[in-house]
Amino acid sequence: MNTKLTHFSEEIILQFDQIPADRKFLLDRLTSYIQGNLNGGKESLLMFICTHNSRRSHFGQILCALAADFYQVTGIQTFSAGTEVTAFHPNAIAALRSIGMEVQTMDTTSNPHYIVSWSSTHSLHAYSKLIDDEGNPKEHFAAIMTCTHAEQNCPFVVGADFRIGLSYDDPKAFDGTAQESEMYLARVYQIARELFYVFSRLTH
Repeated sequence: MNTKLTHFSEEIILQFDQIPADRKFLLDRLTSYIQGNLNGGKESLLMFICTHNSRRSHFGQILCALAADFYQVTGIQTFSAGTEVTAFHPNAIAALRSIGMEVQTMDTTSNPHYIVSWSSTHSLHAYSKLIDDEGNPKEHFAAIMTCTHAEQNCPFVVGADFRIGLSYDDPKAFDGTAQESEMYLARVYQIARELFYVFSRLTH
């Protein structure tokens, strides 16, 4: 993990008291799911789902992988998906770069593919995709719903053995405004706080 991301991670773990008690109750359910897999010697396949797979679901996938690496929890694979295909939004990419993520553009199509790295040995392939994309798991995974629209309009996720609604406000609302960068970064910090909290409570 590079120096900038190490500092980001160390900052995040000092912010757990900013997470409301009712939110921690929800997050503890996710902790219990992962802990059960760890206790049983099984992998945890964690899929973050939003409508467009363009912002919040990518944040979830990438920051969850970072948290697992920071806490040295093995057996974790993270994924993201949408109920529609759009593109990994440039503002979301800029927010991740600002905390120290390295993002390499692989093509310039309408739905570009990226390699997101946080160390020399850890990276993810990121692009907008549907839940049933060939790169996503088909069974025995957790469906983590990161937006209210997907939570309400996708009541059943085929193959998931655990489902939880962790909705976040969409930073898209601030696109093209003076608060754009600030609000995207605020969402990165919020999602990171919650996922680092989850991994901080695991015993392994």
